[in-house]
Amino acid sequence: MIHLAQLRMQLERNFSPLACECALTGDNSLTVKLYHPATGQVDLVVSGLSMAMLRTPEAMAALIEELRYELESIGLHRSSAL
Repeated sequence: MIHLAQLRMQLERNFSPLACECALTGDNSLTVKLYHPATGQVDLVVSGLSMAMLRTPEAMAALIEELRYELESIGLHRSSAL
């Protein structure tokens, strides 16, 4: 299983210039927050992820792609609202 610090570093590397916070809850589910470090503006928060699912590099890559998709979807909704 991946450690939170390793997960955070991988996410920050993949989503630069965004920063990342990873928090583990009592039921061993993960919350990931991607935000702008200078302003604190949050771009994405995803909760309820299973840490047990992040055992392989493929699972980590799938998480990154899912987060990327979510960020793009949010960006499209924000653009259409203008």
